[in-house]
Amino acid sequence: MTRENMQTVQSGRWALVTGASAGIGAEFCRQLAAQGYQLVLVARREDKLKAIADELRESFGAHSLVIVADLSEKNASEAIVERLAQEHIDIEFLVNNAGYGLPGSFHVPGWQEHEDFIQVLLTAVCELTWRLLPGMRERGRGYIVNVASVAGLVSPTAGHTLYGATKSFLIRFSQSLALENAESGVRVCALCPGFTYSEFHDVNGTREMVSQLPDFLWLQAKDVVADTMRAMFAKKFKPVLIPGGQYKVIVFMERYLPWLSAVFTRRAARKFRVTD
Repeated sequence: MTRENMQTVQSGRWALVTGASAGIGAEFCRQLAAQGYQLVLVARREDKLKAIADELRESFGAHSLVIVADLSEKNASEAIVERLAQEHIDIEFLVNNAGYGLPGSFHVPGWQEHEDFIQVLLTAVCELTWRLLPGMRERGRGYIVNVASVAGLVSPTAGHTLYGATKSFLIRFSQSLALENAESGVRVCALCPGFTYSEFHDVNGTREMVSQLPDFLWLQAKDVVADTMRAMFAKKFKPVLIPGGQYKVIVFMERYLPWLSAVFTRRAARKFRVTD
């Protein structure tokens, strides 16, 4: 690539996606590339990231910067932003998507597992946002999507104790941040999908359990992301997005019929929550 071409790429619109190697993260990469963004792909699996980068180049003509990073490491977010500075890349669209489930009861895993989980799902999200938000505000334009979950909006269940708690935090964090930046040109959204076809349940070992859930509860990653992209660029913006009519009904029940929601959620949880 010539110096002139490199300068053109660097000065274009850039999006950064964590957990970009599969599932919702990979789908965000595809749909952002289709919107004309160049991509910064962040995840632990270099081979998967390179495959996504090749796909984005071939399908959309998008350039990608691959950054292999483990967000459970406390210096990872700082190192990512330092790499962006070295490459003279300004991020306009940030998707904090990296995450996983930690099955079982709270007392069973070692503390290091819990600490790593909190680092990835909470601390890294807050730090990356804190490091990239000032540039967005200065430029008067930016988009931040924090991938939360409908689990942060419904009744708690036994097992997977930190998951719903961290997602509740991300929702409140995103709502407050959206209010703080309402006049700055920066939009912040908590994306709250329900069960979505991805590698998520394969990684945490609950695939066989969740396969017992009825088909109507499952969402497609491409639909979740398409809903999000429309919402982020819509004239009327809401900081909490719940994809899928079925999950809008469930959250409505939680708000207005909490006892019924609690019964439904806890019965369903027996099919996918590991409690020991």
